[in-house]
Amino acid sequence: MFDVQKIRAQFPILSQTVNGKPLVYFDNGATSQKPKVVIDAIEKYYQEINANIHRGVHTLSQLATDAYEISRAKIQDHINAEHLHEVIFTSGTTHGINLVANGFASIVTKGDEVMVSALEHHSNIVPWQMLCERTGAKLVVIPMDENGELILSEFDRLLSDKTRIVAVNHISNALGIINPIRYMIDKAHQAGAAILIDGAQATPHLKPDVQALDCDFYVFSGHKICGPTGVGILYGKEAWLNKLPPYQGGGEMIKEVTFEKTTYAELPHKFEAGTPNIAGGIVLGTAIDFLNEVGFDAIQKQEKELLQYGTAKLSEIEGLTIYGTGEKTSVISFNIEGIHPYDIGTIVDKLGVAVRTGHHCAQPIMNYFNIPGTIRASFAFYNTKEEIDIFVEAVQKAKMMLS
Repeated sequence: MFDVQKIRAQFPILSQTVNGKPLVYFDNGATSQKPKVVIDAIEKYYQEINANIHRGVHTLSQLATDAYEISRAKIQDHINAEHLHEVIFTSGTTHGINLVANGFASIVTKGDEVMVSALEHHSNIVPWQMLCERTGAKLVVIPMDENGELILSEFDRLLSDKTRIVAVNHISNALGIINPIRYMIDKAHQAGAAILIDGAQATPHLKPDVQALDCDFYVFSGHKICGPTGVGILYGKEAWLNKLPPYQGGGEMIKEVTFEKTTYAELPHKFEAGTPNIAGGIVLGTAIDFLNEVGFDAIQKQEKELLQYGTAKLSEIEGLTIYGTGEKTSVISFNIEGIHPYDIGTIVDKLGVAVRTGHHCAQPIMNYFNIPGTIRASFAFYNTKEEIDIFVEAVQKAKMMLS
């Protein structure tokens, strides 16, 4: 049985007040809150086994290395990667995308095409723009429609033998729209292109099976799945990771160094230069254990109910427009006619409600709708319908004050 109050009790921050009001945290799309087991695991690492990894023969180094590699194995199992060395620790989604984009500079040449979608976060646009500027390749954009969904007929049309890689998010951070990535993966492969999936917004809500998806790369961040900041994962198929050159040079990613020539370490260390975020890597495994204990079926059921309830309640407010009406996850992105989203966000914050306002690092989406930004309420499994009622009341108060 899913007991939301029992779940909430495991998140210390949810019991505090903000501006004298009980905290209603609806900014989960930006970062999730952390359960006590994760907070305790960070403290435990620094108190008991703090040491550098892979390099020491002493006991603490071996304990830290074991814990780090156990976490890698948990992540391999969680995403169903075929090989342990296909799991690369990064600092987050942005790092993972940049790593792949930098590597493709050795593959992409002038006249080639790199494809992204109109629904992307800036971190899945800018690295590919930089790649195109560096190589002379052309950036091709899959358009969206008024429902916030990608136009798949245009995707099919734009794919060609010039397409080298497609980069698309699994779920839109700004709208919550779920993209048909399995279809897009199959089509990209039929065209001879690789495909990278930005899973930053998907992994809090579902378990990606990278073998079933057959994606070439899948990236996500720890801090959005109840884990620490500063750590993330790049999954890459072994063949692709072997083909790409290292992203950074330094310690750990080498096999042998002389002044005449350096040879590189095998996967995964080839892409893990320097001392990593050891605590973050270890505790990411703790966070994944926690989510699996809650259960992704239960998470999806709770969040679906919250999305339906929140959409119905907000839709009752006159002059309110919701953006992104296709198949989606627990995100409601909206505006109220004649009122700037920043003003709504500021007032509801005074009433204890945390939401995100602005373009959400997805400015092309806002340009498509010809708006300065939106108010985004993003729900997690530890949120409740009672919190939605408080939020809706706060939005109504803000509207009255600003109208």
